[in-house]
Amino acid sequence: MAVDTSRLNPPQRAAVHHGGGPLLVLAGAGSGKTRVITYRIAHLLDLGIPADAIAALTFTNKAAEEMRERIAHLLGDKKLARKLTMGTFHALGLTMLRAERKSLGYPTGFAVYDTADQLGVVRDILRGLKDFSRDGERRWDVKAILTRISLAKNGFVAPEDYQPREGDEYDFITQEVYPRYQAALRAYAAFDFDDLIVEPVRLLQRDPAVADRWAGRYRFVLVDEFQDTNKAQLLLVKELIARHGNLTVVGDDDQSIYAWRGADPTHILRFADMFEGATVVKLEQNYRSTRMILDAANAVIANNANRHGKTLWSELGGGEVITHAVAADVEQESRWVALEVKRLKEAGRRWQDIAVLYRSNLQAKGLEDELRQNGVPYVMYGGQEFFERKEVKDVIAYLRLALNPRDELSLRRVVNYPSRGVGPATVERIVAWAQARHASMWDVLRAIAGAADVEHTDLDAAGLRPGVRAALADFVATVETLGNGLRTGAAVASTRALIETIRLHDDLREAAPSATAAQRRIDNVEGLLRSLERFEQRAPGPDALGDYLRKLSLESGEEADTSGDKIVLTTLHGAKGLEFPVVFMVGLEEELLPHARTLNPQATDALDPDHASDVSEERRLCYVGITRAQRKLYITRACTRVSRGRPMPRIPSRFLLEIPDDLLEVKDLAEEARQAVPTQELRSFFANFAADD
Repeated sequence: MAVDTSRLNPPQRAAVHHGGGPLLVLAGAGSGKTRVITYRIAHLLDLGIPADAIAALTFTNKAAEEMRERIAHLLGDKKLARKLTMGTFHALGLTMLRAERKSLGYPTGFAVYDTADQLGVVRDILRGLKDFSRDGERRWDVKAILTRISLAKNGFVAPEDYQPREGDEYDFITQEVYPRYQAALRAYAAFDFDDLIVEPVRLLQRDPAVADRWAGRYRFVLVDEFQDTNKAQLLLVKELIARHGNLTVVGDDDQSIYAWRGADPTHILRFADMFEGATVVKLEQNYRSTRMILDAANAVIANNANRHGKTLWSELGGGEVITHAVAADVEQESRWVALEVKRLKEAGRRWQDIAVLYRSNLQAKGLEDELRQNGVPYVMYGGQEFFERKEVKDVIAYLRLALNPRDELSLRRVVNYPSRGVGPATVERIVAWAQARHASMWDVLRAIAGAADVEHTDLDAAGLRPGVRAALADFVATVETLGNGLRTGAAVASTRALIETIRLHDDLREAAPSATAAQRRIDNVEGLLRSLERFEQRAPGPDALGDYLRKLSLESGEEADTSGDKIVLTTLHGAKGLEFPVVFMVGLEEELLPHARTLNPQATDALDPDHASDVSEERRLCYVGITRAQRKLYITRACTRVSRGRPMPRIPSRFLLEIPDDLLEVKDLAEEARQAVPTQELRSFFANFAADD
């Protein structure tokens, strides 16, 4: 039975019924892009294209599952929908690496390192680069180095091809760290998140047999949010469609807001040049917002020069005017938002209908304080999960290894943490010896320590220095002592003893850029101990502890918590893809939006100097924020904001000034507060007078 497309508008229907060859669907905010991509997949299935010959690539698991559910509903066939290859670029890359691991030289599998793991590898490398210490006391920002490595990988730049920019000291240290970082990952049999795209592309490019397998696997490839693709992702797409050219991409250049992590908006701008014979379909009818909101969004984004021309329109009516609230300071701004949210609730809105968006996470603290004081329930989207912090994961890795010495991912994580002189070359020798003897890495370490009845043949040939042997023996003893303690049910006491033995606090202090940062990391370790203490009171014993640690590994911060009736607090980046009946955009001031680091980049930033003052992406971010609102939009700013302990005057964001005056209703909160004082004093006077009677 053919899928009914009669309810689609003409441009949507044209995109769905497109035949073969490259197709770009320019889908403005709220124009039904998910509907188009799901109907197109259903239409291809109607035409007889096998489900396993269709691949749809997204940027989040949530988007992929939503598409799969919609397709299942359209077709009335869940089993068929499950046969589709539908998921993130990284999920497909992981599938390819697992299928081709022998071609990669990983016959026994591999680990995937997250950000905390990656930062740990970079820190270890920096400790070994004594010739590259930074001005004696000054320390390198590890995240800034890792960001440059990530951007290089996203740009498909190999370690040997990395070229530092003149005068950029972080580029030069990255040139030293990057090849060592890749060598360390290889020694640990690990890939990082970026490798899940880069390594499949390299494999496809160098191995014709592998390229033939994957180029013939999918007859149609569809990509959602194409404006967010980086070079490595684009190359992967090109490899997958090399035989047929049947590519459909959906996206909006006006919502390209991830250049800082490697996304290249020129991919969508140059689509017709890159893919010969491409068809372009524009979706401009918005089904989300009122005309008042869309007029503001169109006015702002029109100031960007390099974009596909399109103008959003709606049949939803004019709607409410946009409220522009001007506060004397940040405290007044936060207090007014909290009170206005309460008023909206009293007027019939649900808490979950309301979102507060901001440019920087630093803006959230004052908002949280006021919301709590006024009894407004809220949930925050984004931010790092507690159990994903490096120092917490390091301690958890010791616990896992102590309970299960065959957990080689945990072993690899902590065998040289804190640093004990066990570098990647040593790990490679241990792995080679273990594989040659069909033993585990732990068996080898115990043999080195003289704690196991394992034949010592070839251990001397492994070339381990006496100092390294002694360090590994200490490591084995530390882990075994911890394991003995955990098996007695003393999780907290044993973990505290471990922390003292490995001098974890000292290492955190040495590695931190400041005393405040060091204390924050130490507090995180204490937080883990408190969590273990609560667990120990409920369910003591090593078996229960093992279950507890396994559950922690399944925790994921990717999906937002949408449970309960609460307002949403999130950054503008975190709001992408969401929509709410009521939206507050707070802090529309210069140096917040656009952000100060766009206007004046810091030494650690990886921005190209030629584009350092380019505010086009910040304007797109403002556009994304405005178009999250369905029925009512509030914009707030403060006239003063504390910076380095001093109140500093603030000026309105240039983007706010680009919104026509007739779309805005201005509320001077400071003036309203001044006018309210006499009334409050009179009420207080008469209340006291009545009390005296």
